[in-house]
Amino acid sequence: MKIETILFDLDGTLIDTNELIIASFTHTVEKYGDRPYTREEIMDFIGPPLTDSLKKVNVDNVEEMIATYRKHNYENHEKYVTAFPTVVETIKTLKDKGFQLGIVTTKLTDTAKLGLKITGMDQLFDVLIGLDDVEHAKPHPEPILKAIELLKANPMTTIMVGDNYHDIEAGHNAGVQTAGVAWTIKGRKTLEAHDPNYMLEKMSDLLEIVGVK
Repeated sequence: MKIETILFDLDGTLIDTNELIIASFTHTVEKYGDRPYTREEIMDFIGPPLTDSLKKVNVDNVEEMIATYRKHNYENHEKYVTAFPTVVETIKTLKDKGFQLGIVTTKLTDTAKLGLKITGMDQLFDVLIGLDDVEHAKPHPEPILKAIELLKANPMTTIMVGDNYHDIEAGHNAGVQTAGVAWTIKGRKTLEAHDPNYMLEKMSDLLEIVGVK
């Protein structure tokens, strides 16, 4: 069945916020952690909801840590954030061809909008589902199902594109097709272990998958 609706994770999929996220986690754990954390340890925090990651650092100060992280992250977006190669032109092409496009992210909506604005993609998506729009974050299917509901889309003609196993599992749980991205900071084997329907070497690979010549 032909794809009509394409949902994207944001960080690590469309926009490169890896160094920003690492910097924000580093800033936070230096202030609240009981020991130094290595870059490898901090990279493991990328993907899950912020609360889940920061609980591993200091369970007693989670709300303070979240506020510290978000302040640093928001204030430093312009310094770090860029779109991955071929992303902007691919999204514009898909928009021009009439596909329904959505963002499904574990970021707060306002911060997600900031990343889209910096990279010039803030007018290209029909719906944005942020962490503050749902009860349950990915890999729960709720964020994807909410996007589908708002778009009046068909799960059978929908694909979820992401860089983290949470994205692939959420797609499976919601009954949509899935695509992993080979540029994930987690390493492509991590995604392949969760059986995405497709693996993109670059975002423009998506055009062929959805039938755009």
